[in-house]
Amino acid sequence: MNKFDVIVIGGGIIGLATSYYLLKSGKKVALIEKNEFGSGASCACDDAIFFQSKKPGINLELTIDSIELYKSLSDELGIDLELENKGGMVLIEKEDHLKVMEDFVKKQKKFGLKVDILDRRDVIKKQPHIRKDILASTYCKEDSQVNPLRVMRGFISKSKKMGLEIIKNNIIEIKEKKDGWKVLLEDKKTVESEFVVNATGAWASEIGKMIGIDIPIVPKRGQIAISEAIPSLGETNAWSAQYIVTKIAPELDRNQNEVYKRLGIGFALSQASTGNYIIGSTREYVGFNKKTTYEGIQLILKEAMALFPIFSKVNVIRTFAGLRPASEDGKPIVGEVEGKKGFYIAAGHEGDGIALAPITGKVVADLINGKRVRYNIEELNLKRFKY
Repeated sequence: MNKFDVIVIGGGIIGLATSYYLLKSGKKVALIEKNEFGSGASCACDDAIFFQSKKPGINLELTIDSIELYKSLSDELGIDLELENKGGMVLIEKEDHLKVMEDFVKKQKKFGLKVDILDRRDVIKKQPHIRKDILASTYCKEDSQVNPLRVMRGFISKSKKMGLEIIKNNIIEIKEKKDGWKVLLEDKKTVESEFVVNATGAWASEIGKMIGIDIPIVPKRGQIAISEAIPSLGETNAWSAQYIVTKIAPELDRNQNEVYKRLGIGFALSQASTGNYIIGSTREYVGFNKKTTYEGIQLILKEAMALFPIFSKVNVIRTFAGLRPASEDGKPIVGEVEGKKGFYIAAGHEGDGIALAPITGKVVADLINGKRVRYNIEELNLKRFKY
């Protein structure tokens, strides 16, 4: 049978979450993936559900609701997702960054996020291996982490049991019909549906071209290093304020080292349940190049050792890179395409795909089922990029 209610294109965590929630709503779903599941970004990322990087608004609102969905997903999917609420700290090294972060924290608190500024003494209490001249940090108890590989495995296993049709093939053509869409595959077979969801991450613009639309999403390479398993270094996961400040106060970026700017170095640190530390990351515009570089990994580890000197005694056991789907304005693109009835986009989450996967899948399923969602979802629609 080649007819379905919905065709989801893309087997990363967003496509898998969308398929699951559509199946849960009673839809007959086919998922098309040309490579391995999660081969774009979802298998080459960190594990963060990070509230503190979000500006007050829809992204933060969605993250808050997404973590609530995660809390029940382990039971729903029948697999331990290794969801942990460790809390998180944004490490502040410069006075001008402190002023920016103090203002940012005030806005986040006003929005309802429980986040505070810690002085040096309290930072060292929570992170005893941090450099002793650290200036300050933010702290949010809600920051969490989850194992993206286990999340995807859970979605795949449960969705198969619910009737998901998985099609491993390349798409040659997408045609609009009077009553829906027809997708031509490389093996000359076709599949048809009333609805199509483009959840192809960094490749979303390529799928968009097939139906004559421009989707402003480009790949942004993120390089990551993995340490040997070691005892915990502190209470929480940690990030550098540099990356957040660069986003919310770009005028302070002018004095940053040009190499750091080109590579988009933004330190991030979390520990997996196995004891290995995940150390990131670069944010580079290098097209679809997924190779790691000596330069990128060297600078990531240099940042790690500068903030946590103990890392000079820790071995790195592997490195990898993934392609984050970056939209033009930093927000995901979610919703039906204007003038293309039944064609939806769920892509452009950049580094928030893991955090936002459940809520994105649920929102798209609700929209396709004609349900009202409580968010101002028009804020995420593709039409916001019309000039």
